[in-house]
Formats: sequence, C-alpha cells, structure tokens
Amino acid sequence: MRKTLAAVIGSTLIILGSLLVVLPGPFTLPLVILGLFVLGLEYAWARRTLEKVKEQGAKFNPLKLFKK
Repeated sequence: MRKTLAAVIGSTLIILGSLLVVLPGPFTLPLVILGLFVLGLEYAWARRTLEKVKEQGAKFNPLKLFKK
C-alpha cells in the first residue's frame, strides 16, 4: 500500500512539473524534485536520479549568468 501511494503521489508531482514546462505557471523544477524525493522513499532508481540532480544543482552558479 505504501509503495503504491508513493508511486501515485510522486508520479503526479513529476507529471504536474512537466506540464508546467509548457503551460504558464511557476514552480516547475521544485515539483519534479519533490516528486523524485517521494519516489526515492521507495525506489532506488529515483534516489540515484535525485542524487544526480543535486550534483548538477551544486555545480550551477547563477552569478555566472549575469556576468559580462
């Protein structure tokens, strides 16, 4: 029951985050990350993907975008 509930909630969050890429609305990436976190509670592949996202996010420096 717990695995099914985590799968439904996590998948719904990822789908909503993906839809917000093309539809107008904020909070695209946080919904996808939250969905991966929920799925990561039950699935190893989601934990690995979340770790990769964290690594890429740590490399991102927003100050470099605005430098001339």
